[in-house]
Amino acid sequence: MKKFQWFKKISNNGKLERRLSLGEYRRAISWSKYLVSSGAEIKGEDEEEWSADMSQLYIGNKFASGRHSRIYRGIYKQRDVAIKMISQPEEDEGLANLLEKQFTSEVALLFRLKHPNIITFIAACKKPPVFCIIMEYLAGGSLRKYLHQQEPYSVPLNLVLKLALDIARGMQYLHSQGILHRDLKSENLLLGADLCIKVADFGISCLESECGSAKGFTGTYRWMAPEMIKEKHHTKKVDVYSFGIVLWELLTALTPFDNMTPEQAAFAVCQKNARPPLTSACPLAMSHLINRCWSSNPDKRPHFKEIVSILESYSKSYEQDPEFFSSYIPPQDHSLLKCLPNCIAARRSATVKA
Repeated sequence: MKKFQWFKKISNNGKLERRLSLGEYRRAISWSKYLVSSGAEIKGEDEEEWSADMSQLYIGNKFASGRHSRIYRGIYKQRDVAIKMISQPEEDEGLANLLEKQFTSEVALLFRLKHPNIITFIAACKKPPVFCIIMEYLAGGSLRKYLHQQEPYSVPLNLVLKLALDIARGMQYLHSQGILHRDLKSENLLLGADLCIKVADFGISCLESECGSAKGFTGTYRWMAPEMIKEKHHTKKVDVYSFGIVLWELLTALTPFDNMTPEQAAFAVCQKNARPPLTSACPLAMSHLINRCWSSNPDKRPHFKEIVSILESYSKSYEQDPEFFSSYIPPQDHSLLKCLPNCIAARRSATVKA
């Protein structure tokens, strides 16, 4: 695969401007005024392709916050957008450098990604002390917010399959580009008005060839694969583990390890091989897939290409036969195509006996 050139291009050749003081940073002062008042230039001839024309950007109200970022709603060139802002605190040089590196990486990745289940990148502005990334605005908010508005175990199976397929297809595309997301969770999955899911937030994503170990990594423990928690070398399979947790969320509409702190969850996953509970109400076909996805052995986790194929088969079978999940028989060799005839034969046999 052709290596990215964008990492080298997104560099600040000018003199570093004043960063926010730690006091300003902690007081949640409006970062947007620094983006504008610090003299962010209108896009010129020598700017990068991704550079925003700041004269066309209107910044509205903040609607979400992360650990080191805030997301505003806005308008860019008469289009509704979400504006992710990242600020560099003055007194923490290490954090400032890390945030700049994450901004550089996120823009580099988003700039080349084109898929209906990946958030659409529009433009970016690198103007210390505040950087911004302009993306499409999705009115449905995060999957986590949507699930928390539902009753536990109430999401219909056909909708679970639809949402799961959106996520899996987006992740299959991402992995086909040699990219690891590394922070796949319901909070980073956004819903359009038609309940179409798009994978978002690539701040700690990386090329598989450049990821290395997870030493010093800052992810989200409740969704994090054990090899990452242990700061070991990791592969694309860490995203598959996280997908297993998200699939559990879709089926339960609950928060994983909600009776533990993140640190306790991390300890339980690594030292006790703990996973969120799968009740008897969970369809066997889904629990079988989930258990494969969050296996402690990365080699036993399926690739997203197989996950998409499995979910498409589940969806088609369920559409043709609403009783499909109640009569599903797990395959011994994980080959769904070999399993389906057995499932059908088992149902026919049961019908004849009845």
